[in-house]
Amino acid sequence: MKFNEYVIGKSYRTNSIQLSKKDIIDFAKIYDPQYMHIDEAKAKEGRFGSLIASGMQTMSTSFKLWVELGIYGEEVVAGTGMNNIKFIKPVFPDDEISVLAEVIELAPRRSSGGIVTVLLTTFNQNNEKVFQAELSALIRN
Repeated sequence: MKFNEYVIGKSYRTNSIQLSKKDIIDFAKIYDPQYMHIDEAKAKEGRFGSLIASGMQTMSTSFKLWVELGIYGEEVVAGTGMNNIKFIKPVFPDDEISVLAEVIELAPRRSSGGIVTVLLTTFNQNNEKVFQAELSALIRN
């Protein structure tokens, strides 16, 4: 979409994706090799009683689901920021997550287009919030 087509308050719902135990471990081995993400036995003794997805994986997966909607399309120039990042609840193996993206701010630029900020709120299969962040991108007209 072009910058001038975005409307504050408009929401978009993504598809969902299930994160398997293997997905969680494989991601964490590369990007966040802490015990609660890669060591099942140790994780069972921890606070959550199970392996949990890395917050970075939840954030990346949320962004992936948003981008796959194709709303940005060819008009996106670049991301400009991510603010107010909140890891609200852990994502467990076999949880299915989806995202509600709401346009919360539009900031026109002098040239063409402007910055679009969306509030990404990620939910698990029980409709519980697990993640939230404001994501901004420069979009052309």
